[in-house]
Amino acid sequence: MHFPAALFGAALIVLILIEGFETVVQPRRVTRKYRISRLYYVTLWATWRWAAAKFFIKSKRRAGFLGVFGPLSLLGIFATWVAGLIAGFALLQWGARDPIATNVGNGAVSIWTYLYLSGTTFFTLGYGDVTPTGPLGRALAVVESGLGFGFLAAILSYLPALFQAYSKREVSISLLDARAGSPPSASQLILRAVRTSSMAALDPYLNEWERWAAELLESQLSFPVLAYYRSQHDNQSWLAALATVLDTCAVMMTHAENINTYQAQVTFAIARHAAVDLALVLRAKPPDPATAPERVVAEQFSALLRSVSAAGVKLRDPAEAEKALRTLRGTYEPFLRGLGERLLLVVPPLTAPDGVPDNWQRSAWQKPTAGIGAMSTHSDAHFG
Repeated sequence: MHFPAALFGAALIVLILIEGFETVVQPRRVTRKYRISRLYYVTLWATWRWAAAKFFIKSKRRAGFLGVFGPLSLLGIFATWVAGLIAGFALLQWGARDPIATNVGNGAVSIWTYLYLSGTTFFTLGYGDVTPTGPLGRALAVVESGLGFGFLAAILSYLPALFQAYSKREVSISLLDARAGSPPSASQLILRAVRTSSMAALDPYLNEWERWAAELLESQLSFPVLAYYRSQHDNQSWLAALATVLDTCAVMMTHAENINTYQAQVTFAIARHAAVDLALVLRAKPPDPATAPERVVAEQFSALLRSVSAAGVKLRDPAEAEKALRTLRGTYEPFLRGLGERLLLVVPPLTAPDGVPDNWQRSAWQKPTAGIGAMSTHSDAHFG
């Protein structure tokens, strides 16, 4: 039993070091199929989803429970790696039958004594009550203590980069609130620009979202756990923001005729790239199209087109534009829906009704004042 245990311990150490390198140091997406991290997240998230549906009926409590998963799972995978390294070195020393000196109890040595030695060595505690006496054991102790110090330092350096990427992602999502509603929708984003004669302002805004989509893609490929980190408000998410950007670009590309749609096209390209790649990485399979809810309400979409036309934007033939929009939506909506089902995030509709207060207009402890109440009555009063 000793020799196989030593081989298993060495293999476990190498495997965890590779996992740590790929996750913390290497920014490139890992395509290897069999990984501890992948098995860990598949199993834990399935359990977490089941618990959320079973024990949390109210949506707010369920959202809070789901919001804990991202940070907690990150701490959990770190603890799993550390435990694996400690166990690997313990098995390696036990399997090599390296002699150790101990003044604990009656001096008997078991696998648990080696685990204790490995743990105190990894965290560089230096109690001295259990010490290796052979040359191999001393060498392994030196390697493990240095590895433990460096491994913990790498983990600590990983967290600031992760939190910075999360904060950068969320700033743009918060800015979307007053422009596109809560939850955001393409119809509200376009309507609010049209009603304040700011249709031309959509181009530089879409330019900002082109960069946001690229940063979303790169950050969540480098840190896949970010996909499980939820926004501050229940009706906001990175998936809802991505859907709003794609819908807005799709409407402008298929219906507007006398405006330059180049910015909409390049923003759509990178946003769809992000949706497809993230669905692939997270293994989010598109649901059955027959069960998917319709995201466009005909009356609301007709009102949107009338407002756009009244603002001086020439529209294309309605039948051809509607057919082109349906085709374009088919290139990204399945991936959005797959991500929504995988992460239990809501994909907002393309059209949304007027009169729904935004997050900035709401307060749990104060009734709306006359000014804010008036603004929450009609969307066109939001900006003057």
